[in-house]
Amino acid sequence: MLMTKEKTIFKQGKGYRVEEVIGYYIKSDTFCKLGAASQKDYYDCLMVINDDIGATSMKRLSVSLMQQCYNLWLKRGTYRANKIAAIMSILINWSKKNGISIENPMPLLEKTPNPPRKVMWEPEQVNQFLHTAYSEWKWRSIGLIVQMAYEWGQRVGDMRMLTWAAINFDKKRCDLEQSKRGAEVHLPISDPLMHVLKQQHETFGFQVLVTPQVYPSDGAYKPYSKEMLHVYVNAILEAAGLPRHLTAMDMRRTAITEMVEAGVDITQIKQVSGHTNINSLTPYIKHTYTGASEALAQRQAFKDKK
Repeated sequence: MLMTKEKTIFKQGKGYRVEEVIGYYIKSDTFCKLGAASQKDYYDCLMVINDDIGATSMKRLSVSLMQQCYNLWLKRGTYRANKIAAIMSILINWSKKNGISIENPMPLLEKTPNPPRKVMWEPEQVNQFLHTAYSEWKWRSIGLIVQMAYEWGQRVGDMRMLTWAAINFDKKRCDLEQSKRGAEVHLPISDPLMHVLKQQHETFGFQVLVTPQVYPSDGAYKPYSKEMLHVYVNAILEAAGLPRHLTAMDMRRTAITEMVEAGVDITQIKQVSGHTNINSLTPYIKHTYTGASEALAQRQAFKDKK
């Protein structure tokens, strides 16, 4: 069986330092196949690793040493520490596939879980984002991805890959099988969203995807990758004058939390979100002034009746 070029990178018996492996990895086909945003993120993490243990032999990467490194990385924040640790694990596994005989100590580290993300979009921020996105042809599909994620409380990934087969224009509904849990949800299409979807169908109805890249690549209309979506959303945020900490991924959390605050029955929320366990909705039940005010008002009303 023929071996790929990457399979013969490292020579048996020769010691390699971490910095050498990083150099090979950055030039590898594996790294080059990453999206532009991922390449930058990986590179930044690899440079931190290089600065901290670049001169260390790969065969000296013990659990104890990597735990010390991880504890040091925590000073950069939990999210960043876990990202660097994940990239380190990828680097070690890649080196193993390419000839370096070592064990990967990263799964044995005691790591701090990422704190739950709590960012919420304000309604006016959503409107400003969509207004800006729909003002430019190049951002049209991005705007629709975000609008559907917000209006339906769905994951951005499912909106990126949504097909016209899921859209029933006659019944004004979307019948979606979620990719994460396989849950089936049946979602009404509001009149404003219906208007946008019909416009989109007039332009892109000849192919499968609802929100393809607006310009064909290699003769085909392809879906946006996660990296591309991230780049375009950031560009729209900047053009709209909105904070850069907002992400498209926050739309599902925002929508579900708004339903909780509006007093929607949990069972009905599950029919939208696709959750099977009520406990899964706990992260969306945040403590807010609105919720507290409503609770105290109801309490006072009950007392007044006595």
